Order: sequence, then structure tokens, then C-alpha cells
Amino acid sequence: MTAEARSAGPPSAPLTERQEARRRRILHASAQLASRGGFDAVQMREVAESSSVALGTLYRYFPSKIHLLVATMQDQLEHMHTALRKRPPGGRNAADRVAETLMRAFRALQREPHLADAMVRALTFADRSVSPEVDTVSRQTTAIILDAMGLENPTPEQLSAVRVIEHTWHSALITWLSGRASIAQVKIDIETVCRLIDLTAPPPAEPTAPARGRGRA
Repeated sequence: MTAEARSAGPPSAPLTERQEARRRRILHASAQLASRGGFDAVQMREVAESSSVALGTLYRYFPSKIHLLVATMQDQLEHMHTALRKRPPGGRNAADRVAETLMRAFRALQREPHLADAMVRALTFADRSVSPEVDTVSRQTTAIILDAMGLENPTPEQLSAVRVIEHTWHSALITWLSGRASIAQVKIDIETVCRLIDLTAPPPAEPTAPARGRGRA
């Protein structure tokens, strides 16, 4: 990758309708190629041809294949989040709801194993130049978990638990993709780590004692 490609990036100004449509075509082409052949099947020239954009234009939106695949994961998570909001998890408590949510997301990726492998490999290979995109993926995952918990203002302890849950989910995905874990083991690991939610929940506030009325003189 050239120095110009490393320093380039998506347009900083809000995208026009036409630019957004072009970006959507690029992400769709990336996902389609990855779904068919995994990480190695996503070649920038083929993405440009499949999305009907010039190769130089593609690099202005996504400076490298890694940027493109991490952005593809952002896009997939956005679709998952929308689907989850339409049909929220129905667990009895926050831990159950988060476990159900992450397993639904996992099964969505399970249906497209080549795409999942390509996106996870991109996250693994990402260097500092891809930090903003990787951070966005992390924020999206955090938002999905917090929605399942039903929290808008988590405590620092709860956010720490969410980070550990994210790490476990990501690790479980890697071990499953490499054939070192079964779906059943992934489910057990996710359900186990989600118990941190109960451990970090703030204690219920004690009822305030009613104020004593003043006696009359």
C-alpha cells in the first residue's frame, strides 16, 4: 500500500446521496466477494469492478482492503442492530438478554462463515491506521450489548464488564472459525461471561426513611 493510500480516507464531510449510494455499492460488493471466497477473494480491483466505481475512487473511500473489510463489519453490525431493535431479546434478566443477543449475532455470522472469517481477519490484521474504524466496530458492539441490558447510563464497572463480554464474543468467534470450538461451547462461554452483568449491577437503593414531623409547642 502506498503512502498516499495510507494517508487517504473516506470523505470527512457528510456524504451526498450519490456518494452514499456509491459507498453502499462498494460495501455490498465487498460482502458478496467475501461471502463467496473469504478474505483472499476480496481484491480491490474486483471490488471496484463489481461496484462500478473507478479503482482510484475506491481507494478514496477505503485506503486498503483492511479498511474496507472492517467497514464491511461495521455495516453488518448496523444491520444486526436494526434487526435486534425490531425483535428485541426476551430473556428474564439483563444477562439472559445479552447472551441471547450475542448468540443471535453469532448465528447470523455462522450463516456466512467466509464473510465472518474475512471480517475477523481484517480486525486481527488492522494496524493503527485503521484505529478509527476498529473503534467504531467496538462502539457498535457496545451499543448492541447496552441495548440488550436496557442501560443508557452504565457505571464504569458495567462498562468494564461489557468490554470483557466483547472480548469473549470476539475470541469465541475466532476459535469457532478456526474449528477449535463447537457452537455448544461458544454458547456456554457467552452465557458464562454474561454473568458478569449481575456481578457489576449497582446495589438497589435503600428506601429513604420518612422525615419525622415536628411536634407542636
